[in-house]
Amino acid sequence: MCEFCSINDGDEDEGGAAAPRRPALSYSRNYSGPYRKTPGRLIGMGVIRAYQLTLSGFIGNSCRHIPTCSEYGYEALARHGLWSGGWMTLFRVARCGPGGTSGLDPVPEQLGERLHWWAPWRYLALGRKAEER
Repeated sequence: MCEFCSINDGDEDEGGAAAPRRPALSYSRNYSGPYRKTPGRLIGMGVIRAYQLTLSGFIGNSCRHIPTCSEYGYEALARHGLWSGGWMTLFRVARCGPGGTSGLDPVPEQLGERLHWWAPWRYLALGRKAEER
């Protein structure tokens, strides 16, 4: 073996044919961040996941937003709970119909000070564009 062949920088094994194995990254299309696992959240997220696994394939890819409405609902319920996330999901699905909005519409990380449980109609303004407000 020559001096260049015996140099091993840790990127390949002795044979040099196989690339190093990288750990497999787990990817989920749904929210995988931290959230409190309360019964309401888990039930709501379970209903959305059941929809994704059963009915979503029959309905087809007809969502006009990114992320899709079911992904948005899953993340909204995980981050903000059953009440707030449920209203956000309901209004998002209503915006997805004909004549509604389209484009990038992420779930807000924090809810604003104006959003209270006794005023669910205020969640309607979350997905509107800045020029529409």
